[in-house]
Amino acid sequence: LSFSFSLIQQWIPAADPPKSQLSSSSPSTTTTTMALPPPPPPPPTTRKTATAGPPTPSRSQELLPQDDEEVVQSVVSGALPSYSLESKLGDCKRAASIRREALQRVTGRSLTGLPLDGFDYDSILGQCCEMPVGYVQIPVGIAGPLLLDGSEYSVPMATTEGCLVASTNRGCKAIHLSGGANSVLLKDGMTRAPVVRLPNIERAAQLKFYLEDPHNFDTVSMVFNKSSRFARLQSARCTMSGRSVYIRFCCSTGDAMGMNMVSKGVQNVLDFLQADFPDMDVIAISGNLCSDKKPAAVNWIEGRGKSVVCEAVIKGDVVKKVLKTSVKSLVELNKDKNLVGSAMAGALGGFNAHASNIVSAVYLATGQDPAQNVESSHCITLMESTNEGQDLHVSVTMPCIEVGTVGGGTQLASQSACLNLLGVKGAHKETPGANARRLATIVAGSVLAGELSLMSALAAGQLVKSHMKYNRSSKDVTTHAAAAASS
Repeated sequence: LSFSFSLIQQWIPAADPPKSQLSSSSPSTTTTTMALPPPPPPPPTTRKTATAGPPTPSRSQELLPQDDEEVVQSVVSGALPSYSLESKLGDCKRAASIRREALQRVTGRSLTGLPLDGFDYDSILGQCCEMPVGYVQIPVGIAGPLLLDGSEYSVPMATTEGCLVASTNRGCKAIHLSGGANSVLLKDGMTRAPVVRLPNIERAAQLKFYLEDPHNFDTVSMVFNKSSRFARLQSARCTMSGRSVYIRFCCSTGDAMGMNMVSKGVQNVLDFLQADFPDMDVIAISGNLCSDKKPAAVNWIEGRGKSVVCEAVIKGDVVKKVLKTSVKSLVELNKDKNLVGSAMAGALGGFNAHASNIVSAVYLATGQDPAQNVESSHCITLMESTNEGQDLHVSVTMPCIEVGTVGGGTQLASQSACLNLLGVKGAHKETPGANARRLATIVAGSVLAGELSLMSALAAGQLVKSHMKYNRSSKDVTTHAAAAASS
């Protein structure tokens, strides 16, 4: 089942010719005329990028009425699809405004309170959100400084849950006063697992043996890595179910979270395998063994994205004065709640107090995919006494932190500003992937602070009191919102 190098060369497309070749004139088409002036040079062309600006109006734009009211009526009547407004009008902001008005008329419901102005709708076209009608405001608070691996970080958290930022901030203070936290990154690899089907189990086993044969890894890796200059295949492990094979590919993805990157690499390999396995049917490029945005034991055991462990030793006097509890109480509570209690509940990766609270808040602030909070919040929190029972050793182990500092929502202005605050905006110029890995450790360090503070509040019986103070409002929220919308 080995492939010859000539077959690989046939499958891999030839490199694109140099730009100089593409732009050079053919001698047969070049004419010199002395009597006539040379024709004007062609207008310069620009390469289309994600941030090139508003969409180019379609040829049918001149058929659309120029008056917004007439366009709204066309959308309401169904004559003009709402999803086509950006391409028809060539103005993303105007498209959102017209779609919003049409929606209010069709549903009979007001969108007052949902902002429209003050947002760059061009920046989300074709990459972040379709058919926008406004944007949701989420306040961003700052916890910290978090002293992690010798550096201080002010951690942005986007949340509407009162007490969350204040509690995490208290945890950061306790860590800072105790000398800081340390982290280690154990693994960095995004996964995608297609499911394919062969005619019988013998052929399915042949595919599995081929992909898992170390002698074939270089061949498969070369095909996979063509998808990106950052994608580097790390492993391809197969699991059979009858005549179906689930192939869990794992690769590094630079500073991107990497789902698109790994999917392209997987498609390359599947196309390549068809040469020797023409009887292989690709059922889906994702067979759920990845496993993306779902709690799964495979992620909890093998990891996905960045696998991080973070620890700190909290001094006994800090536990008493800042956290208002004792080392003994925290150790006992962690055993009864995070370990035994979670086991009684049949938890999968949920051996913690509220890791998802911190993960979600940081993800929203920094432009991560909030749905990946599901597996990214897999965490086990451990607490034990140290230094003859005087101090507290606390750690969090998080095997599936899925983050990136380029692509997706990270390029939006607000989220980009939060990444910049942490010093991890964009791609690392010298070491690809360094910014994303640093962000993953910051997430784990923030979770450590959040766990420490909430567990202390529970041990001291302060949870209900603090939530009644910070998570309740005496204001008339409805009146306040209406006043803000009219201003």
